Amino acid sequence: MLLGVRHHGPGSARAVRAALEAARPGIVLIEGPPEADALIPLAADEDMRPPIALLAHAVDEPGRSAFWPLAEFSPEWVAVRWALEHDVPARFIDLPAAHTLAWRASEGEEVESRECEGDGSGAASPGLRGDPLAVLAEAAGYDDPELWWEDAVEHRDAGDGDVLAPFTALEEAMTVLRETEEGGGHDREPVREAYMRLQVRAAQREFAQGVAVVCGAWHVPALRRKATVGADRALLKGLPRTKVDMTWVPWTHRRLSRSSGYGAGIESPGWYGHLFSAPDRPVERWLTKVAGLLRAEDRLVSSAHVIEAVRLAETLAVLRGRPLPGLSETTEAVRAVMCEGSDVPLALVHDRLVVGDVLGEVPAGAPAVPLQRDLARLQRRLRLKPEASERELELDLRKETDAGRSRLLHRLRLLGIGWGESASSRGSTGTFRETWRLRWEPELSVRVAEAGVWGTTVLAAATAKAEADAVTARTLAEVTALAERCLLAELPDALGPVMRILADRAALDTDVGHLAQALPALVRSLRYGDVRGTGTGALAEVAAGLAERVFVGLPPACAALDADAAQEMCRHVDAVHGAVGLLGDAAAPGHGDLRARWRAVLHTLSGRDTVPGVIRGRVVRLLLDDGELAPDEAARLMGLVLSPGTRPADAAAWIEGFFGGGPGGGMLLLHDERLLALVDGWLTGVPAEAFTDVLPLLRRTFSAYEPAVRRGIGELVRRGPEGRVGVTVTDGGAPGFAPGLDTGRADAVLPVVRLLLGLDGAGEGEAADEGFAAEEGDAADEADTVGDARPAGTADRAVPADRPRSSDPADSAVVSGLPDRAGAVEPAGRVDPADRVGPAGRADSGGPAESADRPESTNPADAADRAESADPADAADRVGPSAVSGGCDLNVPVEVDA
Repeated sequence: MLLGVRHHGPGSARAVRAALEAARPGIVLIEGPPEADALIPLAADEDMRPPIALLAHAVDEPGRSAFWPLAEFSPEWVAVRWALEHDVPARFIDLPAAHTLAWRASEGEEVESRECEGDGSGAASPGLRGDPLAVLAEAAGYDDPELWWEDAVEHRDAGDGDVLAPFTALEEAMTVLRETEEGGGHDREPVREAYMRLQVRAAQREFAQGVAVVCGAWHVPALRRKATVGADRALLKGLPRTKVDMTWVPWTHRRLSRSSGYGAGIESPGWYGHLFSAPDRPVERWLTKVAGLLRAEDRLVSSAHVIEAVRLAETLAVLRGRPLPGLSETTEAVRAVMCEGSDVPLALVHDRLVVGDVLGEVPAGAPAVPLQRDLARLQRRLRLKPEASERELELDLRKETDAGRSRLLHRLRLLGIGWGESASSRGSTGTFRETWRLRWEPELSVRVAEAGVWGTTVLAAATAKAEADAVTARTLAEVTALAERCLLAELPDALGPVMRILADRAALDTDVGHLAQALPALVRSLRYGDVRGTGTGALAEVAAGLAERVFVGLPPACAALDADAAQEMCRHVDAVHGAVGLLGDAAAPGHGDLRARWRAVLHTLSGRDTVPGVIRGRVVRLLLDDGELAPDEAARLMGLVLSPGTRPADAAAWIEGFFGGGPGGGMLLLHDERLLALVDGWLTGVPAEAFTDVLPLLRRTFSAYEPAVRRGIGELVRRGPEGRVGVTVTDGGAPGFAPGLDTGRADAVLPVVRLLLGLDGAGEGEAADEGFAAEEGDAADEADTVGDARPAGTADRAVPADRPRSSDPADSAVVSGLPDRAGAVEPAGRVDPADRVGPAGRADSGGPAESADRPESTNPADAADRAESADPADAADRVGPSAVSGGCDLNVPVEVDA
């Protein structure tokens, strides 16, 4: 009984189970490496949870490896589980991995971390064999092979009709396809199929109850074809061979997907896993999962959304003539109903559910190299469980458990096992904190097997690997970086040999650039050693010796450099400056004050004309930031450089060195008017023919500033000295940046500060009075500006400070307008034609049409206020831009209380 399947197809998996239940064969033969026969019993272990994979690697070269992944919905896994549950023998019958790995190595193929499956139906070669399902889908009128497979297989009930019907149909289709493809494809296919036929014949002779073969549908016609035993053995003669080890390793849904580069993968392993495991109503259950995910991400998704999404998916399936809604219909329903048409949450659904981050598990009894067992022990002790999804881990090195986790991760990185990547810590810059991003990939199992040649434990392997890397290191910087990693990983046995090699390399290396690159790593190692409690006496001695050699060799090394070399040397100067600052008093005894000697070197560089301008500008900036150079002296040096006698290109390079390197240079221009004036004056005086040459340097310098800094500099330049009239300036400083306090600007924020601090009612009333007074002052200024004059004897009515303020927006109009006689609000600054002064010297109050257009206020407070006083002055205060006795227009914004 030949059961042709699609690898990782849930429909094929259900059909295989039904066929095995109906036929009850005496043995089950499965496509896979026969070296894994001894591992089949582990599939019955309760700790074995798919997705998992068979890993084969060469004993003498663990990097040569191959995988055979299996998911819960893989037909091969279902066949293995059925055989174990019914005490039926199960065997793998594909070409042995010993031949596969040796064959690929002899042909020069890349075999590391490579999956040994073919396409969705068992093919493993390009062209038609590369994706036979696509050809069948096209013949059926589908442009999407996944869509055709869902309609033809996944939506079919395995309990309907003949259980062998789907296998018969697939075999017929593959037979026709192979007839059109004879003579093409890969040379390995006939060899694999010959080995399978030999194994099937042997099983038929051994088991009279019947033989069931579960393999890729592409191979079924070849297994059905009659061939002599001699012809098959002739194909297998002379195959290369190597010794291999085989084991089970965890796998992930993400690695099953086609996007990972796995040839036999599927586009939606999470969706197929759901189809296989859902007992009934798969669409409703799937959309419920989606709703749960979106709710966990704080999106508003209710039960009504789920109901409407199910209805929409079913309607789309009917319109498209599909038997049931598939992934495309459910995805479109989720986008329309739950995501409101947005693809952003839909991408989350695709990543978390359609593909998924499921990581399988293998039992502890599975074969493994000693290093793998030690790593598993450390993971359990430190409570670091491998996970397929990426997560951040914050470590406090003052805690024993976190320090152990840090040691393990650093040792694994030294071994080339990239389980964790170091990240910048958030909220703390102390050396006692570390942040890691962890994500376990199946390929790391291969890396562990490779690293097993260095030792049987993580500590021993990392120590041996560090010593070997120190010997093969090509540059001094590589050795110093290795020393730092040895300290981080706490490898005392490796640190001694590494430090001896470092001392020898440092004594022989005369390149100042190499010494400058090596120094920062050594200084960081001293700091980490203090935190982790490791001895760093030897490191301090080497670091101090490197620093002294840099001090001596740096001035002559900075002479006669081209532009690129000057930029690189400028970076070295920055690195050494930071390292010397960190080194401080931690240097070894007998080396004097390193900081004072470094400052002397910087002073020497700042005054040498043979040193490139970018370096001179940088050292002046470093001295100024450290307080070793007075601002007046820095301005004098800049004035000399920007004098007409200096070439524009050299001056621009000096400016780049001084103001470059981050936003700090821009803040200098904002806060120091003298430096800004020097740069502004020099730039405006650059000749036109030289401006094009210096422009790239200036653009590179100023583009590193933050937008707010660039905007502030531009505003100061645009304003200019003559535009600062009326702005509070103290001691000649730039507006807003002078040494003294601008009291006017400071007082303006007091009301907001009182509001934020939640002061008592008196404070709030005081703030309100100040705001009201300011508004009235603004109104008076505006009245004076537009030339309005109040008539003699008319005065504004003062509003008592303790009068309660109305909360009705219709009762007051601030700045934007004020109520007229009828209570309507007229925009400020506008004079209605009907309100203009008439010929008799008084303003008309408007005709009947205007009165009709203005609605009467219905607020009782307005009526009470209008009836409260008949005084003309009060009326003048309450009216808007209408006539007042005296014949003037009052278009002044004020605030009127009810």
